[in-house]
Amino acid sequence: MKLAMVGLGKMGANMVRRLVADGHELVVYNRSIDTAHALAAEFEHVTAVSSLDELVAALPAPRAIWLMVPHQAVDESIHELLAAGIERGDLLVDGGNSNFNLSKQRAAHLAASGIEFVDSGTSGGVWGLENGYSIMVGGTDAAVAMIRPALESLAPAKDRGWGHVGPSGAGHYVKMVHNGIEYGMMQAFAEGFELLEAKSEMDLDLQQVAEIWQHGSVVRSWLLDLIADAFAQDQALESLSDYVDDSGEGRWTVQDSIDLAVPTPVLTLALQMRFRSRQQSSFSGKVLNAMRAGFGGHAIKPPD
Repeated sequence: MKLAMVGLGKMGANMVRRLVADGHELVVYNRSIDTAHALAAEFEHVTAVSSLDELVAALPAPRAIWLMVPHQAVDESIHELLAAGIERGDLLVDGGNSNFNLSKQRAAHLAASGIEFVDSGTSGGVWGLENGYSIMVGGTDAAVAMIRPALESLAPAKDRGWGHVGPSGAGHYVKMVHNGIEYGMMQAFAEGFELLEAKSEMDLDLQQVAEIWQHGSVVRSWLLDLIADAFAQDQALESLSDYVDDSGEGRWTVQDSIDLAVPTPVLTLALQMRFRSRQQSSFSGKVLNAMRAGFGGHAIKPPD
């Protein structure tokens, strides 16, 4: 099929490459025009455009346009595409990590103009080009049918690794919970390897441990592969800070668990530990030490 990709970061550009490799024709746009033209230079069946007006004009109706932009830029992109002339029967796909409530609103807003909308939770990172992407989509049956050929090409296989999980918003909701689980798994690995690193008397080779666990262990995973790769480059991780950011999905997951009164202590604590990582000096730690000092008998480390 012929479709457009708006947003050519690491995910968007590699998705274009995977789609072209499976026979699709792509029109690509990026705010950095040079990025679009560089990608087009790689392939015969990729056309770079310099504006969204050109992008809309370059697509046959009904148009299929995939957005891979930060969630903060989705509304602006939709507004610009509406101004550029997308029309009844066209399809927009939001493949970023948008809040599911906003996806529901966007779908309803576009449906009033006869424009289809699919919210696509997309996982796989930079490895998706080779291994395929895990894709969770929400929307109407008609909307998903329009983009199905691209979904089958992006997934690890046509019949697995992707699915129509529910109505508008469901794709981003499932991806949100996926990322909440990811927070918990990452925190568990981080704490486990910190414990191993602290056992200095054992003189453990953390890369060796990670590589052992990669094969046959019940904790083997892609995350563990990433840990092993990192230790292979720098076992002390001296080039990294301990500041850990969050991109929003973890917060939304925890908030929804509160709204639904569903206990998620592991996911919630994993998010809170990311907040903790950003504090150079923890006031709560000082309060804890004030109490310990008050008990008497506890050695309290003075401030640096």
